[in-house]
Amino acid sequence: MKKYLPLFLLACNFFFAQNQRFSYEYQFVKDSLNKQDITKELMNLDISKDGSSFYSRDVHISDSTMNAYFERQIKNTGSMNVDMKMMSQRKGSVRYKIFKKYPDFKIAASINIGMDSYQVSDDRKMVWTILPDQQKIGEFNAQKATTDFAGRKWVAWFSAELPFQDGPYKFHGLPGLIVKLEDLTKTHQFELIGISKFTPVTEKVSEFTVKKKEIEINQKQYRKIYSEDRNDPAKAIKQALANGAVFQLTDQNGNSIAPAEMIKNKEQGTKAKNAKDNNLLELDLLK
Repeated sequence: MKKYLPLFLLACNFFFAQNQRFSYEYQFVKDSLNKQDITKELMNLDISKDGSSFYSRDVHISDSTMNAYFERQIKNTGSMNVDMKMMSQRKGSVRYKIFKKYPDFKIAASINIGMDSYQVSDDRKMVWTILPDQQKIGEFNAQKATTDFAGRKWVAWFSAELPFQDGPYKFHGLPGLIVKLEDLTKTHQFELIGISKFTPVTEKVSEFTVKKKEIEINQKQYRKIYSEDRNDPAKAIKQALANGAVFQLTDQNGNSIAPAEMIKNKEQGTKAKNAKDNNLLELDLLK
């Protein structure tokens, strides 16, 4: 393998000179008891010379639209009213972002829980078994590899024709881009469906919208916070109210919602949602 490394790096430099966007269709089942209900989401893996970012295209577009709406609202009225009708129009299910930093592939996930934003580092190693099986995936010749990660067994197909040791979500470390990935239950699957170039965009800084500083935590700390939020989803709202926060909330008909009702709705809604959201990609979070 070593004699091919200079050629691999040369090809990587060529591609890195042009920022590459790899679009994946992500199909997943939220409820393990209802495998016929499949959610599909378009995900982008943006690769540049310094690293990659993996995120939902639908969420990115939807959140940009919503932020612009709230910005106009604050500018015109001086306050922001959380419009439940507007919130209900948000698109996309995958709200995390995954960042990998080259060349050591340090991984961090950007995740919101309650009212806080977290940057979760993940130093778990991926140990791959590369197999001789080969097949064509889309336009590319690919080879099979397997690994265990986050409570699941995974099968990946990577292509050396795309000289990136990267892939969807946190997956990386193979001698070529992962063009298809699925777990053995076939309830989580990523498949490459498009390639394009992209121009990095500097995030817009607005006097009306200020991005909260992310709290840096590790995977162990995240597991604890995730479990607490799943068991007490209104905890952050209760703490905010106890500290004097004032919420102005309306339902889809424009009627005001009292804090107690908001907490009750949050707890009941999350309990029902969790019952049907039992097939997480990182399945070991539920243990």
